[in-house]
Amino acid sequence: MLRFFAFFALCIGMMGSAFAESDRPVLVELFANQNCPACPKAHRTMKQIDEERDDVLILTWTVNYWDYLGEPDPMALPEAKDRQMAYTDRLSLRAPYTPQSFYDGAKECPGTRKRDIRRNIKSRVQSRSASPPGLTWDGASVRVSGVSEATLELKLVEYLTDEANYTTMVNPVTRVESLGLWMDPADEFPVSCNSACAVLLQEQDSGEVVAVSVIN
Repeated sequence: MLRFFAFFALCIGMMGSAFAESDRPVLVELFANQNCPACPKAHRTMKQIDEERDDVLILTWTVNYWDYLGEPDPMALPEAKDRQMAYTDRLSLRAPYTPQSFYDGAKECPGTRKRDIRRNIKSRVQSRSASPPGLTWDGASVRVSGVSEATLELKLVEYLTDEANYTTMVNPVTRVESLGLWMDPADEFPVSCNSACAVLLQEQDSGEVVAVSVIN
């Protein structure tokens, strides 16, 4: 009987761990521009992935370095180019391009290749640690739980969704703000969100993303 209860407790523990793992979406970031010929296909691809899966958060960042090819993209953010460049440098890639997609800031592929996109999402789910730091949202502020050897930064990303999204993009980013570095478990980070928002917990200087919380 004792062995049965021990086995039952172990199974419950394993199920809890699996549920916790599935609750943390993979952050998929697409970098695009309206003057990029291949980007409409990437937007359609990301929309399909978004409809297929509930274990991802897709954010579309609009860069400005293709504006000279046509009309300046009204959704372009200077921070988008900086973020893409930081990922490119850290992953030792030759150069940024569009449509380029990143997965938790750790994997990369063209945003039009469904097979590679699905492979990267699966890889990120399988490679996560058993007890990564997590985020807790209480309606006014965010707190970080757990431990980390790396210096972690919290970023607030605001984006358009549902009726507010008048574009063909999936969750186009409209604003990004650094909430600060996580230094102490007691730290609280006040958050002000005007529309749909997500808080990203990632290694400093656009490093690997370790936790994501959608707070809209």
